[in-house]
Amino acid sequence: MSTDIQSNDVPTGLLDPTPSPVPHLDAVSLEWPQLLALITTYASSQVGRDGILTLLPSTDPAWIAHQHQLVHELRTLLDSGITLSLGSLFDPTELADKSQIPGAALELEEFQSIARLAHAIASWQSIIQNGAPQVSGQSEIRVPPVSILRPGRDASETTKSPVSGLLDLSLPLHQSLKPLAESIQRKFLPDGTLADDASPELARIRHAQQRQQQAIAASLRAALRRLSSDGQTQDELITIRGDRFVIPVKAEQKRRVSGVVHGASSSGQTVYVEPLETIEENNELVRLLEEEQAEIHRIFVALTRLVATHAPQLIAGARILAVLDTLQARARFAREFNCTQPTFPDQAKQANADSNQNIANQGGEATAEGAGGFSPRKTSPRAEGALAPGLPQPTLKLESARHPLLEKRLKASSGEIIPFTIELGHPARQLIISGPNAGGKTVTLKTAALCAVMAQAGIPVPAASATQPIFTAFLADIGDAQSIEQALSTFSAHIVNLNRISHLVTPSSLILLDELGSSTDPDEGSALAVAVADFFRTAGAWSLISTHHTSLKVYAANTPGVLNAAAGVDPDTLAPTYHLQLGIPGASAGIATAARLGLNTAIITEARQRLSTQQADIGRFLANLHNQLTELESERKAARAEQYALNQERARLTREGDIETKRRTKELEQKLGSLLKDFEFQMRQTVSAIEDKGAQLKLSKESERRIARLRRDFEEQFNSTVVAHRSGAGSGAPTDRSSSVGWKDDPNAQPHLVRNIAVGDQVRIKSMNRIGNITRELEKDLFEVALGTLKMRVRRDDIAAVSPTDKPATKETPLAAVAKQKGVRVSITSSASDNMKTEINLIGHTVDEATNELEKYLDQAFLAGLPRVRVIHGTGMGILRRALRDYLRTHPHVAGITEPSQLEGGAGATVVDLRQ
Repeated sequence: MSTDIQSNDVPTGLLDPTPSPVPHLDAVSLEWPQLLALITTYASSQVGRDGILTLLPSTDPAWIAHQHQLVHELRTLLDSGITLSLGSLFDPTELADKSQIPGAALELEEFQSIARLAHAIASWQSIIQNGAPQVSGQSEIRVPPVSILRPGRDASETTKSPVSGLLDLSLPLHQSLKPLAESIQRKFLPDGTLADDASPELARIRHAQQRQQQAIAASLRAALRRLSSDGQTQDELITIRGDRFVIPVKAEQKRRVSGVVHGASSSGQTVYVEPLETIEENNELVRLLEEEQAEIHRIFVALTRLVATHAPQLIAGARILAVLDTLQARARFAREFNCTQPTFPDQAKQANADSNQNIANQGGEATAEGAGGFSPRKTSPRAEGALAPGLPQPTLKLESARHPLLEKRLKASSGEIIPFTIELGHPARQLIISGPNAGGKTVTLKTAALCAVMAQAGIPVPAASATQPIFTAFLADIGDAQSIEQALSTFSAHIVNLNRISHLVTPSSLILLDELGSSTDPDEGSALAVAVADFFRTAGAWSLISTHHTSLKVYAANTPGVLNAAAGVDPDTLAPTYHLQLGIPGASAGIATAARLGLNTAIITEARQRLSTQQADIGRFLANLHNQLTELESERKAARAEQYALNQERARLTREGDIETKRRTKELEQKLGSLLKDFEFQMRQTVSAIEDKGAQLKLSKESERRIARLRRDFEEQFNSTVVAHRSGAGSGAPTDRSSSVGWKDDPNAQPHLVRNIAVGDQVRIKSMNRIGNITRELEKDLFEVALGTLKMRVRRDDIAAVSPTDKPATKETPLAAVAKQKGVRVSITSSASDNMKTEINLIGHTVDEATNELEKYLDQAFLAGLPRVRVIHGTGMGILRRALRDYLRTHPHVAGITEPSQLEGGAGATVVDLRQ
């Protein structure tokens, strides 16, 4: 059955129609109405359900992309914990129009519906503005953090919200409907009646009614007591008849009671009498009731005017909620069936090209030669399905696709659906599916087409991934279209339908042909099937065809642009497995299927004997081919399982190796830490053995610095050694054989190499155990070393240690003299001696600051062995000069002070001779 869709841009109800709908959709054949009915079960309102039922596939790429974006964003909200309850949604257009009529008043139920709708709209407004609802009610139950809806304040201004499409959709909601909802609900009680405080006048009238009722009740109770003593009343109770309070009196005693009769009981034994003394009081109560109704009408008119002022926002909000309900239904369906968002290639230019091609094709069509004939048509150079030059090649690819209706039925019966994967594209646009009866061929056809229709209707696709072009027609010949009323046999109905499809086909059409060439003579049916398939191939259309004809399988194997596919069967039982295998034809196994279904054994035996040798050979060939593919798939699975096990074992061994390495490293750290502590202890003991207190103090400071530096250098050396061990560099093997960088180029793997070598440094050569000086660097890791008058080339890995060249010492330093005097052998090299300055500038310091700086400087100069230094203090008032010179005269390191010549600073400086 075909559904030809006419474009309609006029909105129907709250929802706009689908723009640019696919003009030709065989909806019934593809089970499109059943799918929409399934999705409507996820909608919350009748408006949303009606909107789902009107969904159609579109050819507008922008609309399709926008719909999938909105569904994805709403699914994000659902996943983050938000739940929209839109059961109160309805179309307020009629009530909004009614509220615009001067003096009109809405009914109580209409006000309640408006209030619920306003609450729902206000809740959505609160979410999109603040990320949390500001109103209570049934509209919003759970709300995610604000960050789900809008970027953080500290984020870049260009940061896009994950629900930007929903925010844009809600832009018309510029006025809050919260005041309207609260204004209506404040005036009504939970039971729906108007509250006493709806207005001051209504409160006054109802209080007056209560007082009047109490007065009437007191008067009637007095009358009851008086009459009951005489046995004239039926029951001692007060009732109401026609808004008037009355008392029940026995029918035979009614003439003895003065008053007005307001009716009798159904048995006739009791009459209801209003005593004369309460008539005026009842009249006053009726007047108050009339005033109450007038005030209620006035309040309703005022509320109606309030609704009229918010009518545009109510309609705009209802339209947005209607869209949200359809989006939520699709998002819930997508979550339930684990659907994915499809992707589309760039179709804009291709659509124009196809449109031009369609015009050319229509110009070449001729009139049909009867109901059963095909119209000849001219084809352009692109008729083989090729695209215009420079355009991307479209692809129809479904990975692990499932039919949602079949999946729902199988879930209900605790069954499991088997997904399939197909891929068509340049140059193959036609798929020939063969295989056993009841093997899933028809389901595959319907699923592929239904997924494509869903994608173009803005519904996520039940597949792991989906890529497709934008189709302009979905044409199908599926099932038995026999019609006694139209005098059509099964075969005739197929031919009429094929003729219809042949007139509508374009390169952007998707065609489904089930059991092509059946219901007639097998030989003629095969020839006709091949002709039909080749007709649609040359038209460039996308087509999926199921068949049992061997000629179609051969045609697919020998024709470019056509691909075979097989519906899988079990090699032992020949029962269908419902797995689709691309690239090979399938065996029909009709006799085996009949045997599996229990057909008489004698019939099965006779059928096998009558099977021709060629057919039997083809059947055996296909069976062997499927067996080989099954074995290959089993081997592939076994290889993957083995590889996975190897990876797991490798990971386990790596973890165990890391644990062992950490354990050994910790032990080594503990041992080396103990050695360092012992070294520190011996160093301090050596320093404490020096008797000269001044030298001891200086040596202690220098030794502490020396220990800290040694500890730092040692830790760096230790860490690099651990890196070398973990990387395998210590074993002399490269860690990455595929890398062009060898293990020797890894600085972390060579802790034994000396890092910093400069010209003039004094080095020890390992191979000769000799000391030499670096004269120049020849190339990377190669130096020229002078050993006396001999110069030689030495590589970096042959250098054991580096020490900067010291100036020839003319005298022993004080520290060396003390060590020699006390018989202590201590070797300390100051790393800063080469850079020690021979003067210090103290201009601008206070006396205390200058004294502290000078003390530090003198200690460093003394340890560096400088014979003389200059202290610059400036002239000024002479206060700093006198203070510093007084300090220098008493300093233990100072041998004497003198004032330099005018060329060296004169009175603004002091020359200090240090002790040697």
